[in-house]
Amino acid sequence: MQPEERQHRIGEYVQKVEFASLEEIARQLEASASTIRRGVTSLEASGFVRSTHGGARILSPKTDEFTFSARDTHQLAEKEAIGRACAELIQPNQSVIIDAGTTVYHVARYLESKSPQVITNSLPVANLFASANRVEVVVSGGVIYPRLGVLVGPLAVEAFARIHVDVAVMSAGGISLEGITNSHGLLIDIQRAMIHAAQKVIFCFDHTKFGRRSVLPLCDLACVDAVVTDHAAPAELVQTLRERGINLIVAPESAS
Repeated sequence: MQPEERQHRIGEYVQKVEFASLEEIARQLEASASTIRRGVTSLEASGFVRSTHGGARILSPKTDEFTFSARDTHQLAEKEAIGRACAELIQPNQSVIIDAGTTVYHVARYLESKSPQVITNSLPVANLFASANRVEVVVSGGVIYPRLGVLVGPLAVEAFARIHVDVAVMSAGGISLEGITNSHGLLIDIQRAMIHAAQKVIFCFDHTKFGRRSVLPLCDLACVDAVVTDHAAPAELVQTLRERGINLIVAPESAS
């Protein structure tokens, strides 16, 4: 592959996912990480991407698809119902990882009375508890990705790889019988560290994520202890997941 074509393909992939690790791009293009690094450097000089610690991010995204504030307006009533139902699974004083998804942000909104210790890479979650005296918050290190309001990169991965917690509350791009998938390689590296750090793993999905396969695999269903969803989740898939041994909780429909 010629350097010009490689740069074009790197640019196309980063445009699609917004940010990615060098290893992820290398797998996609079947090239070495050092080769990809040189391609990213060339694209950075052209003003198309920004090199980050171990990866690259797009400078001018085409849409607001991945922006936290925009995504948080989608299925808002369902996310609130899921948040309430999932919070009921958390015991007082437990240590809880909360990832950077908009759905689990709504779980965090109902946790203050539990007096948990929260470990997160989500800036919105950290800000939510900034003045909450009953919640101890630990924020991971990492590089801020502003559109997602999330800390990413090797420092964030290392932070979660070094701890052990009672529960991880997480979300992702999709759940199917093949497993759980997500959109970003840098998020997946961190989420896998979260899963390994937790005694119990809970995923929160609104109904639009059921049967959906996102860009990259995150984990098998065997890694999941519970799934919380809303009343509109497809009944057949809900039943099949229950038959697979997953504690699948359907949040009651909001009275409003």
